[in-house]
Amino acid sequence: MRTTTIGEFILDRLKAIGINEIIGVPGDFNLSFLEQIDAAEDIRFVGTCNELNAAYAADGYARQRGVGALLTTYGVGELSAINGIAGSRSEHVPVVSLAGAPPLYATEHGWQLHHTLADGDYTNMLDAISQFTALAIRVTPMNVVEEIDRALHTCLREKRPVHIQIPSDITHLTIEVPEHDFDTSLASSDKERLAAAADAVLAKLSTATDPILMVDQDTDRHKFTDLFRVIVEKAQLPYTQLASGKAILDERNPLFIGTYNGAASAPGVQERVEASDLVFTTNPRFIEVNSGSFTHTLREENKINFGDQHISIAGEYFVGINTLELLEELAERIPAATKKVEDPKPKLPAQRVRKDAELKHERLWRQILNFIREDDVVVAEAGTSNIGLSPWPMPAGVQYINSTIWGSIGFTLPAVMGSQLANPDRRHLLFIGDGSFQLTVQELSTILREDLKPIIFLLNNRGYTIERYILGMEQEYNDIQDWDYGALPKVFKRDTTMKSYSARTEGQLAEILEELSTADHGAFVELHLDPFDAPQGLKAFGPLTADFDFGPRGPRNES
Repeated sequence: MRTTTIGEFILDRLKAIGINEIIGVPGDFNLSFLEQIDAAEDIRFVGTCNELNAAYAADGYARQRGVGALLTTYGVGELSAINGIAGSRSEHVPVVSLAGAPPLYATEHGWQLHHTLADGDYTNMLDAISQFTALAIRVTPMNVVEEIDRALHTCLREKRPVHIQIPSDITHLTIEVPEHDFDTSLASSDKERLAAAADAVLAKLSTATDPILMVDQDTDRHKFTDLFRVIVEKAQLPYTQLASGKAILDERNPLFIGTYNGAASAPGVQERVEASDLVFTTNPRFIEVNSGSFTHTLREENKINFGDQHISIAGEYFVGINTLELLEELAERIPAATKKVEDPKPKLPAQRVRKDAELKHERLWRQILNFIREDDVVVAEAGTSNIGLSPWPMPAGVQYINSTIWGSIGFTLPAVMGSQLANPDRRHLLFIGDGSFQLTVQELSTILREDLKPIIFLLNNRGYTIERYILGMEQEYNDIQDWDYGALPKVFKRDTTMKSYSARTEGQLAEILEELSTADHGAFVELHLDPFDAPQGLKAFGPLTADFDFGPRGPRNES
């Protein structure tokens, strides 16, 4: 055993799991811990403008690095972050949420303090946050070693956020901690169950006539992607994806058959998937937006599902399995295909720029697609941006970040900040509508302060376009104030290197994209669009959502 302080022990554990930035907001109950962060090596604090944005940024960091860290203060801070924490829970993103708490003696004696309800109850905040985390705890000098390790193991294993309250008077106390390093590896499989599962998968595959892999979020979250990529290429296994699993595997590979979305699937995809006699899945979660309003049909007897710690084959469960070990064995043992699938899909035809044509959604996204290149991080805001980009196949290696399930608008601006903090060497492209941007705009200042260099495409259509198409096409409640967006980088940082651009025509956008193709600075590109223009998918989505939300007697847009 060795001796260290509680704060230093927590920081050592965070560094051990790959965290080099803790994102958050100072508050009096976390200042003692912040002093220790400032004194530590290889880890630092990155302050944001508010706790909600910090939670979004920690989520973006985790999507790039594998885990993120958030720091808030008791009550007012941690509750302000709860929407972002809930989003990480919904989207299966591992985030370690830390909150400075009142002194331990005050907590134990029920003192009535600021940032509380002044009722002496110190369970209510943990109770609230526990609904949206895999674990919510308060540490003490007596339990901190066991509880921190339990929380981090839970976060990494379950791919869910955890929340840890740290009393303000304990961080500088000394404790004894283990000499050995923190072990981030998952437990090994039961050998017999592993062998039995592998045999069962290969037996089913050997008799299947049209096996298909279905990719969703958990393919990425549980680090299955690389092994599935090996299996797909070796066996020449066709694959599809849910909208919530976009671009996890290469969308331009000839083995990719298109996105499955129930009755709203790409042409021919629903029929192909639902007729398959063997579908490999990775814990798909079907909600109305990725299932064609629940028109999906996957027969249990034809399904092999890879969970994080189990596998089910036609309804039979194999537990006690580290699925990564199972996939490694399958990658080794799966028979190699005798011939390679040739690409049956026609190449995308070139789109000639109409120099003076106004920007319109029916042509905008095809023009943008030419600008996206391999290994980019593409961050698409829920709504217009995601719907506009979704139909287009991303280049190989693109990481596509959005919030398909939680869908909290404003998420992506702080998320791109967190993602680029975690990996500043990858080019980041953000596509965000003006309504979403206004919700979390303050974090543009943190992006500039940290000298990050994303290319931000701001869709200025003067309102909530997705809401317009659901209801209230011309109603004032869907309008927003039209800002001078291009001026904002210099408002937030007078000497910023980020450059602002504005495009109203295809020709103007083409010139901007040409300049940015070799730029080494951040960019803010305002795209001026008609308030009533939208991608074709959004025009269909709006009325369907109105039917679903309002029932047969509810209001509708006038046709």
